Amino acid sequence: MRLGLLRESDPSENRVALVADDVASLIQRDDSNATTVLVESGAGASASIADNAYRDAGATLAERDEVLTADVIVSVTDLPNGTVLRSSSGVPAIFVGVFDPLWAPQRAQRHAADGVCAFSLDLVPRITRAQSMDVLSAMGTIAGYESVLLAASRLPQMFPLMMTATGTLAPARVLVLGAGVAGLQAIATARRLGAVVEAYDVRPAALEQIRSMGARAVELDLSEVTGDAAASEDSGGYARAQTDDTAQRQQQLLTPYVAASDVVITTAAVPGRASPLLMTEAMVQEMATGSVVVDLAAERGGNCELSQPNTEIIHNGVTVLAPTDLVSRCARHSSQMFSRALTAFLGHLVPDGGTGLRSDLHEDEILSAMLVTQGGDVVHQGVAAALQPTQDTAAQTAQEVQG
Repeated sequence: MRLGLLRESDPSENRVALVADDVASLIQRDDSNATTVLVESGAGASASIADNAYRDAGATLAERDEVLTADVIVSVTDLPNGTVLRSSSGVPAIFVGVFDPLWAPQRAQRHAADGVCAFSLDLVPRITRAQSMDVLSAMGTIAGYESVLLAASRLPQMFPLMMTATGTLAPARVLVLGAGVAGLQAIATARRLGAVVEAYDVRPAALEQIRSMGARAVELDLSEVTGDAAASEDSGGYARAQTDDTAQRQQQLLTPYVAASDVVITTAAVPGRASPLLMTEAMVQEMATGSVVVDLAAERGGNCELSQPNTEIIHNGVTVLAPTDLVSRCARHSSQMFSRALTAFLGHLVPDGGTGLRSDLHEDEILSAMLVTQGGDVVHQGVAAALQPTQDTAAQTAQEVQG
């Protein structure tokens, strides 16, 4: 097998998909010594990994055009438009990366049109066997940690309680909205810095996790508009999209908690959907001057109505931050975590000691959940369903033109 590691084309992306240590382990696990790893020159530079580290690990440094001839191409993010994969072995090229096809299904359409067999790492199922491949959880850990550091650096006060000769300084009050991996890490980090932390999640099962991190769980009575608490969570453990009535009631009940907070960190996301609106402009208006909001859901519209991706907004003295590059800022550790998850996936895709890919792509619970395109088709049911409205609209337009 020939594996190709690309340098990220986005100038704001500092991560690399595989670190040198994991490249070495991939080469060493092949009993037949037939695995070749091609690394694009400079691939790890932004993550502080020199080309020599990859060379010492047994990889071959190459230019981008040569790397694109590998059988399996790996990258952190999606391939740029116009990138052509041309496996030199004659078999369809395989691409492994994070391209969020449920949210942007047109990316899958492009891979299908190019005949690429594409796996998206963000589709890893939440089952025990796949935990080591869970890229989203790994990156959520980084984002949650970095969000608190960002908030602490912008808040015009310190986080911990301070008793000094000149008086007592009250601790910062932090509210975390969304208690997934990023939210729980934000809670833990804020607690380490000495803040008083509260957290809320629409999923009842998350309340105990919040308490286990030492934070106070905010419980809202939404029974009037939801009826069944189980409706807030899907079978994979992710939050479901809420109705408009539920969202409005939730905002109403959260307003006093937001107003009492010095920092609000929002992390709520629904797979394949726009980020739920948790904070309206009116809620931000209630916060004290100098308060900080860090919205980690800005790529899909944001949890805060005022959020604009990678833009600082100051509204009524409140700073609203919506960074999309927090994991990239911590490039060394985020690359290590991404690489370990990717290596675990590649080890599942190519069995130990083997040089060929598994033949049961559609039968294996993990691979079938992550396989998006194959043989020129979009084979993932969820992604195909997301494409359907677009296809229906195109067909209707064609009929109208013909008519």
